[in-house]
Amino acid sequence: MKIQILGTGCPKCKKLAENAEQAVAQAGVEAEIEKVTEVAEIAKFGVMFTPAIVIDGVVKSAGKVVAPAKIAGWLE
Repeated sequence: MKIQILGTGCPKCKKLAENAEQAVAQAGVEAEIEKVTEVAEIAKFGVMFTPAIVIDGVVKSAGKVVAPAKIAGWLE
């Protein structure tokens, strides 16, 4: 499973990355977490607001910090 955090490195982007790491631990799944910081790469996902989270190529949320429990639900 591949999780991508889209954002330029703002505090909200960092918090979403932390939440994703917690969610992976909670769900007990194996996942690679990648931070995508290049604006051109972020735009390829069609995301207009960051932070955003992408799981296996599907944008799950954009423009807000999602709680670890909600992310964990997407991983199962």
